Amino acid sequence: MENNRDKGLSFARRIYLPRIIGLGVGFFCVGAALYPLNMPGWIWALLLFNGFAWPHLAYQISKRSPFPYQAERRNMLYDSLCGGFWAASFQFNPLATVTILSMMTMNNVAAGGQRLFVFGALAQLVGVLLGWSMFGFKFSLTMTQAQVWACLPMLTLYPLALGMVCYRLAIKLSQHKRALSALSRTDSLTGLLNHGAWKDLLHLKFQQCRQHNTQATLALIDIDHFKVINDSYGHIVGDAALRQLSQELKRVLDEYELAGRYGGDEFCVILPTLPLAKAEVLMEQLREALEQYRHPDVPDLRVSLSIGLARYQAGYKDAVDWLEDADKALYTAKHTGRNTVSVALAHDARV
Repeated sequence: MENNRDKGLSFARRIYLPRIIGLGVGFFCVGAALYPLNMPGWIWALLLFNGFAWPHLAYQISKRSPFPYQAERRNMLYDSLCGGFWAASFQFNPLATVTILSMMTMNNVAAGGQRLFVFGALAQLVGVLLGWSMFGFKFSLTMTQAQVWACLPMLTLYPLALGMVCYRLAIKLSQHKRALSALSRTDSLTGLLNHGAWKDLLHLKFQQCRQHNTQATLALIDIDHFKVINDSYGHIVGDAALRQLSQELKRVLDEYELAGRYGGDEFCVILPTLPLAKAEVLMEQLREALEQYRHPDVPDLRVSLSIGLARYQAGYKDAVDWLEDADKALYTAKHTGRNTVSVALAHDARV
Protein backbone atom coordinates (compact mmCIF):
# COMPACT_ATOMS: atom_id res chain seq x y z
CA MET A 1 0.00 0.00 0.00
CA GLU A 2 2.78 2.43 0.97
CA ASN A 3 4.69 1.55 -2.19
CA ASN A 4 1.61 2.35 -4.33
CA ARG A 5 1.22 5.68 -2.53
CA ASP A 6 4.87 6.55 -3.21
CA LYS A 7 4.39 5.77 -6.91
CA GLY A 8 1.26 7.93 -6.95
CA LEU A 9 3.09 10.85 -5.35
CA SER A 10 5.89 10.46 -7.87
CA PHE A 11 3.32 10.61 -10.67
CA ALA A 12 1.73 13.75 -9.18
CA ARG A 13 5.15 15.42 -8.91
CA ARG A 14 5.89 14.66 -12.57
CA ILE A 15 2.60 16.29 -13.64
CA TYR A 16 2.99 19.32 -11.34
CA LEU A 17 5.54 21.37 -13.32
CA PRO A 18 4.02 20.74 -16.79
CA ARG A 19 0.61 21.74 -15.39
CA ILE A 20 2.04 24.99 -13.96
CA ILE A 21 3.65 25.85 -17.29
CA GLY A 22 0.76 24.62 -19.45
CA LEU A 23 -2.04 26.38 -17.59
CA GLY A 24 0.09 29.46 -16.99
CA VAL A 25 0.86 30.09 -20.67
CA GLY A 26 -2.58 28.73 -21.60
CA PHE A 27 -4.11 31.63 -19.65
CA PHE A 28 -2.80 34.09 -22.25
CA CYS A 29 -3.92 31.90 -25.14
CA VAL A 30 -7.48 31.62 -23.79
CA GLY A 31 -7.53 35.24 -22.62
CA ALA A 32 -6.61 36.54 -26.08
CA ALA A 33 -9.45 34.51 -27.59
CA LEU A 34 -11.98 35.67 -24.95
CA TYR A 35 -11.03 39.37 -25.02
CA PRO A 36 -13.00 40.38 -28.15
CA LEU A 37 -16.17 38.66 -26.86
CA ASN A 38 -16.89 40.99 -23.89
CA MET A 39 -17.24 38.13 -21.40
CA PRO A 40 -18.57 38.71 -17.84
CA GLY A 41 -16.17 39.32 -14.96
CA TRP A 42 -16.68 35.93 -13.34
CA ILE A 43 -15.28 34.24 -16.47
CA TRP A 44 -12.03 36.19 -16.07
CA ALA A 45 -11.90 35.30 -12.37
CA LEU A 46 -12.42 31.63 -13.26
CA LEU A 47 -9.69 31.86 -15.92
CA LEU A 48 -7.28 33.39 -13.40
CA PHE A 49 -8.05 30.61 -10.93
CA ASN A 50 -7.66 27.90 -13.57
CA GLY A 51 -4.41 29.34 -14.90
CA PHE A 52 -2.55 30.18 -11.70
CA ALA A 53 -4.23 28.67 -8.63
CA TRP A 54 -5.53 25.32 -9.87
CA PRO A 55 -2.08 23.76 -10.57
CA HIS A 56 -1.08 24.17 -6.92
CA LEU A 57 -4.48 23.13 -5.58
CA ALA A 58 -4.49 20.02 -7.79
CA TYR A 59 -1.07 19.00 -6.50
CA GLN A 60 -2.18 19.44 -2.89
CA ILE A 61 -5.29 17.34 -3.55
CA SER A 62 -3.16 14.52 -4.96
CA LYS A 63 -0.53 14.88 -2.26
CA ARG A 64 -3.06 14.62 0.58
CA SER A 65 -5.12 11.84 -0.99
CA PRO A 66 -4.68 8.25 0.29
CA PHE A 67 -4.60 7.28 -3.40
CA PRO A 68 -2.53 9.98 -5.14
CA TYR A 69 -2.41 8.26 -8.52
CA GLN A 70 -6.19 8.06 -8.86
CA ALA A 71 -6.54 11.62 -7.55
CA GLU A 72 -4.08 12.94 -10.13
CA ARG A 73 -5.85 11.15 -12.98
CA ARG A 74 -9.09 12.81 -11.85
CA ASN A 75 -7.29 16.15 -11.85
CA MET A 76 -6.22 15.54 -15.44
CA LEU A 77 -9.83 14.88 -16.39
CA TYR A 78 -10.76 18.19 -14.75
CA ASP A 79 -8.08 19.83 -16.91
CA SER A 80 -9.65 18.29 -20.01
CA LEU A 81 -13.16 19.36 -18.96
CA CYS A 82 -11.92 22.93 -18.49
CA GLY A 83 -10.24 22.82 -21.88
CA GLY A 84 -13.50 21.88 -23.56
CA PHE A 85 -15.33 24.57 -21.57
CA TRP A 86 -12.86 27.28 -22.66
CA ALA A 87 -13.09 26.17 -26.29
CA ALA A 88 -16.86 26.59 -26.24
CA SER A 89 -16.56 29.87 -24.31
CA PHE A 90 -14.33 31.56 -26.89
CA GLN A 91 -16.56 30.20 -29.69
CA PHE A 92 -14.03 27.70 -31.04
CA ASN A 93 -11.49 30.22 -32.23
CA PRO A 94 -9.51 27.90 -34.56
CA LEU A 95 -5.94 28.50 -33.39
CA ALA A 96 -6.78 28.72 -29.68
CA THR A 97 -9.00 25.62 -29.86
CA VAL A 98 -6.39 23.49 -31.61
CA THR A 99 -3.66 24.75 -29.28
CA ILE A 100 -5.50 24.14 -26.00
CA LEU A 101 -7.19 20.84 -26.83
CA SER A 102 -4.23 19.27 -28.64
CA MET A 103 -1.79 20.12 -25.82
CA MET A 104 -4.15 18.59 -23.24
CA THR A 105 -4.67 15.51 -25.40
CA MET A 106 -0.91 15.10 -25.80
CA ASN A 107 -0.52 15.32 -22.02
CA ASN A 108 -3.23 12.68 -21.47
CA VAL A 109 -1.64 10.27 -23.95
CA ALA A 110 1.82 10.75 -22.40
CA ALA A 111 0.51 10.22 -18.86
CA GLY A 112 -2.11 7.50 -19.32
CA GLY A 113 -2.00 6.12 -22.84
CA GLN A 114 -5.12 5.14 -24.76
CA ARG A 115 -7.37 4.84 -21.72
CA LEU A 116 -6.72 8.38 -20.45
CA PHE A 117 -6.92 9.67 -24.03
CA VAL A 118 -10.47 8.32 -24.36
CA PHE A 119 -11.61 9.55 -20.94
CA GLY A 120 -9.92 12.90 -21.57
CA ALA A 121 -11.75 13.30 -24.88
CA LEU A 122 -15.06 12.54 -23.16
CA ALA A 123 -14.23 15.11 -20.44
CA GLN A 124 -13.49 17.69 -23.15
CA LEU A 125 -16.87 16.93 -24.74
CA VAL A 126 -18.61 17.43 -21.38
CA GLY A 127 -16.80 20.76 -21.04
CA VAL A 128 -17.94 21.80 -24.51
CA LEU A 129 -21.56 20.95 -23.69
CA LEU A 130 -21.30 22.91 -20.44
CA GLY A 131 -19.94 25.94 -22.31
CA TRP A 132 -22.64 25.74 -24.96
CA SER A 133 -25.33 25.54 -22.28
CA MET A 134 -24.02 28.77 -20.75
CA PHE A 135 -23.01 30.83 -23.81
CA GLY A 136 -24.87 29.27 -26.70
CA PHE A 137 -23.83 27.29 -29.77
CA LYS A 138 -21.47 29.74 -31.51
CA PHE A 139 -18.40 29.63 -33.74
CA SER A 140 -15.87 32.39 -34.46
CA LEU A 141 -13.50 31.71 -37.36
CA THR A 142 -11.59 35.00 -37.24
CA MET A 143 -8.14 35.33 -35.68
CA THR A 144 -6.22 38.43 -34.69
CA GLN A 145 -2.46 38.92 -34.69
CA ALA A 146 -2.54 39.19 -30.89
CA GLN A 147 -4.21 35.77 -30.64
CA VAL A 148 -1.52 34.21 -32.83
CA TRP A 149 1.25 35.63 -30.65
CA ALA A 150 -0.59 34.61 -27.46
CA CYS A 151 -0.72 30.98 -28.61
CA LEU A 152 2.97 30.72 -29.54
CA PRO A 153 4.25 30.24 -25.94
CA MET A 154 1.80 27.37 -25.45
CA LEU A 155 2.98 25.74 -28.68
CA THR A 156 6.64 25.99 -27.68
CA LEU A 157 7.06 25.95 -23.91
CA TYR A 158 4.55 23.25 -23.02
CA PRO A 159 5.87 20.56 -25.42
CA LEU A 160 9.36 21.38 -24.12
CA ALA A 161 8.26 20.88 -20.50
CA LEU A 162 6.44 17.65 -21.33
CA GLY A 163 9.42 16.40 -23.31
CA MET A 164 11.74 17.02 -20.36
CA VAL A 165 9.42 15.07 -18.06
CA CYS A 166 9.31 12.16 -20.52
CA TYR A 167 13.10 12.28 -20.91
CA ARG A 168 13.70 12.15 -17.16
CA LEU A 169 11.22 9.30 -16.86
CA ALA A 170 13.03 7.40 -19.62
CA ILE A 171 16.35 7.90 -17.83
CA LYS A 172 14.87 6.66 -14.55
CA LEU A 173 13.34 3.61 -16.25
CA SER A 174 16.69 2.84 -17.86
CA GLN A 175 18.40 3.02 -14.47
CA HIS A 176 15.78 0.72 -12.95
CA LYS A 177 16.20 -1.71 -15.84
CA ARG A 178 19.97 -1.83 -15.32
CA ALA A 179 19.49 -2.33 -11.57
CA LEU A 180 17.01 -5.17 -12.13
CA SER A 181 19.35 -6.76 -14.66
CA ALA A 182 22.19 -6.62 -12.13
CA LEU A 183 19.96 -8.11 -9.42
CA SER A 184 18.94 -10.98 -11.70
CA ARG A 185 22.63 -11.86 -12.16
CA THR A 186 23.69 -11.43 -8.54
CA ASP A 187 23.59 -13.80 -5.58
CA SER A 188 21.70 -11.96 -2.85
CA LEU A 189 23.76 -13.31 0.07
CA THR A 190 27.29 -12.78 -1.24
CA GLY A 191 26.90 -10.10 -3.89
CA LEU A 192 28.82 -12.27 -6.38
CA LEU A 193 27.52 -13.54 -9.71
CA ASN A 194 24.87 -16.21 -9.34
CA HIS A 195 25.08 -19.69 -10.85
CA GLY A 196 23.44 -18.83 -14.19
CA ALA A 197 25.33 -15.59 -14.77
CA TRP A 198 28.69 -17.19 -14.00
CA LYS A 199 27.99 -20.16 -16.30
CA ASP A 200 27.19 -17.73 -19.13
CA LEU A 201 30.53 -15.99 -18.59
CA LEU A 202 32.34 -19.33 -18.46
CA HIS A 203 31.01 -20.28 -21.90
CA LEU A 204 31.92 -16.83 -23.21
CA LYS A 205 35.47 -17.06 -21.81
CA PHE A 206 35.86 -20.57 -23.26
CA GLN A 207 34.99 -19.28 -26.74
CA GLN A 208 37.42 -16.36 -26.35
CA CYS A 209 40.22 -18.71 -25.33
CA ARG A 210 39.48 -20.97 -28.28
CA GLN A 211 39.25 -18.18 -30.86
CA HIS A 212 42.27 -16.17 -29.69
CA ASN A 213 44.37 -19.04 -28.28
CA THR A 214 44.71 -17.25 -24.94
CA GLN A 215 45.29 -18.74 -21.52
CA ALA A 216 42.96 -18.70 -18.53
CA THR A 217 42.54 -20.67 -15.33
CA LEU A 218 39.36 -21.92 -13.74
CA ALA A 219 39.03 -22.37 -9.96
CA LEU A 220 36.36 -24.20 -7.97
CA ILE A 221 36.31 -23.40 -4.25
CA ASP A 222 34.55 -25.33 -1.52
CA ILE A 223 34.27 -24.57 2.21
CA ASP A 224 35.37 -27.68 4.09
CA HIS A 225 32.72 -29.38 6.24
CA PHE A 226 30.27 -26.52 5.67
CA LYS A 227 27.30 -28.68 6.70
CA VAL A 228 29.00 -29.30 10.04
CA ILE A 229 29.39 -25.53 10.50
CA ASN A 230 25.67 -25.01 9.86
CA ASP A 231 24.64 -27.91 12.08
CA SER A 232 26.98 -26.95 14.93
CA TYR A 233 26.74 -23.15 14.94
CA GLY A 234 23.60 -22.36 12.97
CA HIS A 235 22.89 -20.94 9.53
CA ILE A 236 23.60 -17.36 10.61
CA VAL A 237 27.22 -18.29 11.33
CA GLY A 238 27.33 -20.31 8.10
CA ASP A 239 26.08 -17.32 6.13
CA ALA A 240 28.74 -15.15 7.79
CA ALA A 241 31.41 -17.58 6.56
CA LEU A 242 30.00 -17.42 3.02
CA ARG A 243 30.03 -13.63 3.11
CA GLN A 244 33.58 -13.61 4.45
CA LEU A 245 34.70 -15.80 1.56
CA SER A 246 32.99 -13.50 -0.94
CA GLN A 247 34.68 -10.45 0.63
CA GLU A 248 38.08 -12.10 0.42
CA LEU A 249 37.43 -13.02 -3.21
CA LYS A 250 36.59 -9.40 -4.01
CA ARG A 251 39.77 -8.32 -2.21
CA VAL A 252 42.22 -10.62 -3.97
CA LEU A 253 40.68 -10.51 -7.46
CA ASP A 254 40.96 -7.68 -9.94
CA GLU A 255 38.10 -6.34 -12.06
CA TYR A 256 38.76 -8.83 -14.87
CA GLU A 257 38.73 -11.90 -12.63
CA LEU A 258 35.16 -13.09 -12.30
CA ALA A 259 33.83 -14.82 -9.17
CA GLY A 260 30.45 -16.42 -8.65
CA ARG A 261 28.56 -18.53 -6.15
CA TYR A 262 28.10 -21.84 -7.93
CA GLY A 263 25.71 -23.19 -5.31
CA GLY A 264 25.58 -23.82 -1.57
CA ASP A 265 29.12 -23.51 -0.24
CA GLU A 266 30.80 -23.84 -3.65
CA PHE A 267 32.29 -20.85 -5.40
CA CYS A 268 33.93 -20.49 -8.79
CA VAL A 269 36.41 -18.09 -10.33
CA ILE A 270 37.53 -17.42 -13.90
CA LEU A 271 41.08 -16.06 -13.99
CA PRO A 272 41.64 -14.76 -17.54
CA THR A 273 45.20 -14.31 -18.85
CA LEU A 274 46.57 -15.67 -15.56
CA PRO A 275 49.11 -18.51 -15.85
CA LEU A 276 48.44 -21.61 -13.79
CA ALA A 277 51.35 -21.01 -11.40
CA LYS A 278 50.19 -17.47 -10.56
CA ALA A 279 46.62 -18.66 -10.20
CA GLU A 280 47.80 -21.27 -7.69
CA VAL A 281 49.63 -18.58 -5.68
CA LEU A 282 46.50 -16.38 -5.68
CA MET A 283 44.29 -19.23 -4.48
CA GLU A 284 46.81 -20.05 -1.74
CA GLN A 285 46.49 -16.47 -0.55
CA LEU A 286 42.73 -16.88 -0.48
CA ARG A 287 42.96 -20.17 1.43
CA GLU A 288 45.32 -18.65 4.02
CA ALA A 289 43.08 -15.59 4.45
CA LEU A 290 40.04 -17.77 5.25
CA GLU A 291 42.15 -19.86 7.60
CA GLN A 292 42.78 -16.70 9.64
CA TYR A 293 39.09 -15.78 9.80
CA ARG A 294 37.51 -15.72 13.27
CA HIS A 295 33.82 -15.18 13.88
CA PRO A 296 33.33 -12.59 16.69
CA ASP A 297 30.63 -14.69 18.40
CA VAL A 298 32.17 -18.12 17.75
CA PRO A 299 35.91 -17.78 18.39
CA ASP A 300 36.56 -21.52 18.10
CA LEU A 301 35.17 -21.66 14.53
CA ARG A 302 37.78 -22.51 11.89
CA VAL A 303 37.11 -22.15 8.18
CA SER A 304 39.23 -23.89 5.58
CA LEU A 305 38.97 -24.21 1.81
CA SER A 306 39.52 -26.93 -0.73
CA ILE A 307 40.30 -25.51 -4.17
CA GLY A 308 40.59 -27.17 -7.57
CA LEU A 309 42.35 -25.48 -10.49
CA ALA A 310 42.29 -26.25 -14.21
CA ARG A 311 43.90 -24.20 -16.95
CA TYR A 312 42.31 -23.89 -20.36
CA GLN A 313 43.52 -26.50 -22.83
CA ALA A 314 42.99 -26.61 -26.58
CA GLY A 315 41.79 -30.23 -26.32
CA TYR A 316 38.58 -29.30 -24.53
CA LYS A 317 35.46 -29.80 -26.66
CA ASP A 318 33.44 -27.28 -24.67
CA ALA A 319 33.30 -25.37 -21.39
CA VAL A 320 31.81 -28.39 -19.61
CA ASP A 321 35.09 -30.32 -20.13
CA TRP A 322 37.00 -27.45 -18.56
CA LEU A 323 34.61 -27.30 -15.61
CA GLU A 324 34.83 -31.07 -15.13
CA ASP A 325 38.62 -30.93 -14.88
CA ALA A 326 38.39 -28.20 -12.23
CA ASP A 327 35.82 -30.34 -10.41
CA LYS A 328 38.18 -33.34 -10.55
CA ALA A 329 40.93 -31.22 -9.04
CA LEU A 330 38.54 -30.07 -6.28
CA TYR A 331 37.62 -33.71 -5.62
CA THR A 332 41.31 -34.50 -5.26
CA ALA A 333 41.80 -31.63 -2.81
CA LYS A 334 38.88 -32.87 -0.69
CA HIS A 335 40.15 -36.45 -0.58
CA THR A 336 43.78 -35.64 0.20
CA GLY A 337 43.24 -33.93 3.52
CA ARG A 338 41.24 -30.79 2.50
CA ASN A 339 42.44 -27.24 3.24
CA THR A 340 44.61 -27.36 0.13
CA VAL A 341 44.86 -26.34 -3.53
CA SER A 342 44.91 -29.08 -6.14
CA VAL A 343 45.75 -28.64 -9.83
CA ALA A 344 44.28 -30.70 -12.68
CA LEU A 345 46.96 -32.43 -14.74
CA ALA A 346 47.37 -31.57 -18.41
CA HIS A 347 46.62 -35.13 -19.53
CA ASP A 348 43.13 -34.86 -17.95
CA ALA A 349 42.06 -32.89 -21.03
CA ARG A 350 39.74 -34.64 -23.43
CA VAL A 351 40.93 -35.64 -26.85
